[in-house]
Amino acid sequence: MCEYCGCQQIATIAELYREHDDVAAQVGLIRSALAGERLEEVAAGCRQILVILAPHTVVEEAGLFPEMADEFPDHIEVLRSDHREIEKVLGEAADGPPDDPTWPDRLLRALHLLGEHILKEQDGVFPASLIALDPDQWERIEAVRAQNLAHTPAAPTQIAHTGTEHTGAAHTHTASTNERHRG
Repeated sequence: MCEYCGCQQIATIAELYREHDDVAAQVGLIRSALAGERLEEVAAGCRQILVILAPHTVVEEAGLFPEMADEFPDHIEVLRSDHREIEKVLGEAADGPPDDPTWPDRLLRALHLLGEHILKEQDGVFPASLIALDPDQWERIEAVRAQNLAHTPAAPTQIAHTGTEHTGAAHTHTASTNERHRG
């Protein structure tokens, strides 16, 4: 995770970073479960990522991206496309492991895309937003985040491999998202 530009001083960006860390933790669990051919755990991990990404994507696509699209239209379009591709493959596990024998390989490609996507946001859009956006734009983005939080239940969710509960409010990751994805 970058800490040089100060973008994490903005509450919305800080929360997006925390959600990226939660997603990265789930990706690690999914990769481990895939290696062990524990497909039920893989599917549960995919569903957990979708739970994390649902409000996250709303904040980006209804808040941050529209404010950045005029200045960075091509970059924002790529990020939106990434969202659709990642959601499509993860969503195939909505009812359990898909029967499609190509799904595990497609999932690995989607998880790789997700890691690259996170880096594009954390190393590109988030720092650029600090410079490119004015206070009125940040207020609009924050309004989207606040509205989204008001409609997002804070109920505990299950971690696929341990069965322990956590809420979206608890974030205690110590390794950075960038370190996990580059390793």
